[in-house]
Amino acid sequence: QVQLVESGGGLVQAGGSLRLSCVVSGRIFVINVMGWYRQAPGSQRELVASIKNDGTTNYADSVKGRFTISRDNTKTTTYLQMNSLKPEDTAVYYCTINSFGRTTWGQGTQVTVSL
Repeated sequence: QVQLVESGGGLVQAGGSLRLSCVVSGRIFVINVMGWYRQAPGSQRELVASIKNDGTTNYADSVKGRFTISRDNTKTTTYLQMNSLKPEDTAVYYCTINSFGRTTWGQGTQVTVSL
């Protein structure tokens, strides 16, 4: 069974930084895409950033230039470096992987940005 465990969330002041991590465990042969989504109260879940197996990255317009997605050499851990955080970045952040069309989600980690 594949599991994703996120960490690194917390409370930070506006302008601050956080780094989220997501460790993938279990039997999985190929991860085609790793990504981060977020969901704020009363809002739909939205894609924040993703990284494909070939290293291609994609970002939501709202985080471009502030957030960076990366992964380790084993491609089983992904990171989301979040800089210049804003109150509107407050949400539960979810890690996700896609393997041959099958998507697996983590349990989420809360990020709260105060004024």
